[in-house]
Amino acid sequence: MTVRRLIAPLWCSLLLIPLVACGPDDTGDADPAAGAGVEVDGDADLPNVSRPACPFSAAQVSDLVGQPMEDQGNCLFGDGKGVASLTITTASPLAGESTYDYQRKNATEVYREVKDVDKGRKAYLAVKDIEGEAVVVSDKGSYTVILSSFQAISASPGGYEPTLRKVLDALPL
Repeated sequence: MTVRRLIAPLWCSLLLIPLVACGPDDTGDADPAAGAGVEVDGDADLPNVSRPACPFSAAQVSDLVGQPMEDQGNCLFGDGKGVASLTITTASPLAGESTYDYQRKNATEVYREVKDVDKGRKAYLAVKDIEGEAVVVSDKGSYTVILSSFQAISASPGGYEPTLRKVLDALPL
């Protein structure tokens, strides 16, 4: 009876050892320069898994939002006073496609209004009084844009929607 109880764990061990032994090669000679905006080498039949670089400079963002903005790194732009900000998160088309439905569902719980827009493969924009969000998935990448705490935009007719549309129109889709 004790031999039977030992057979199942033994078989499981024999099945798992080859999987662990064939794990990723950790030789340390990976290219440290590889990263955001870099194409991943591989089979042409695989889906695009590259992430686009930040699409805008601080000057471009300033033109889009109608006020001076500073580059604060990692595609984050602020007004220099710690109040207004525009953040763009980039991802591969595959990653964007994988998270889109979750993001859109979450937006319906956070924002006053959520609308589908005709950009890329799929896109939406969401707005409320002090913030706006737009997500677009295209063949070149996916982008999540968040505008927050812009006094002039909040007070303008239409609020954040017109500015989000300008940003979406300027993205390299």
